[in-house]
Amino acid sequence: NTFATPLNFRPLDHGYDFCLHSATKYLNGHSDIVAGAVIGKKPLVEKSLHRLNHLGGSLDPHACFLLHRGLKTLSLRMERQNLNALRLATFLNSHSSVHKVNYPGLPDHPDHQRAKTLFNGFGGVLSFELAAALSAQSLLQRLQLPVSAPSLGGVETLVTLPSTSSHSGIPREERLQMGISDSLIRVAVGIEHPDDLIEDFQQALGNL
Repeated sequence: NTFATPLNFRPLDHGYDFCLHSATKYLNGHSDIVAGAVIGKKPLVEKSLHRLNHLGGSLDPHACFLLHRGLKTLSLRMERQNLNALRLATFLNSHSSVHKVNYPGLPDHPDHQRAKTLFNGFGGVLSFELAAALSAQSLLQRLQLPVSAPSLGGVETLVTLPSTSSHSGIPREERLQMGISDSLIRVAVGIEHPDDLIEDFQQALGNL
């Protein structure tokens, strides 16, 4: 449930036994710790506690403090990131230099109705593909607000090319079959003012 967070989706309410979080991301929200969580009914979780006791993996006190601090603002951050991502996706979806936008909050997304039923918000991560012959790398170089990095969930907007980062080790033909083209750009939207984000993407797309 890392991408959705408990604000947008409650897995245990839908019959799941466990819920997994990379707490490094939205739960913490400031990109300064590495943490994770397994959430479930006590009898089930206790069956796995011995592994944690034997293998380690416990957070140090300062990381616990930072995570606790981040949780206090989770609802505020997630509400803004839901809004910002929808605003940015809507803008990109209408831009002539953009071939395709992947975001379930858009009415033309194939899973939009399902997402509306399951989620309280559509999340802060989207991806889009540029029109043919336009350079995704050039776009990233022209953006001024986002940071070029492959993480998500922090207060700052991050952009990355999966083809040269997270999926760079996969053969190109296999990557394309997965829908990860050379022009696919992933955006993990932060809490900046949405107008500032849209203005930055507009100038970057206009200068390609």
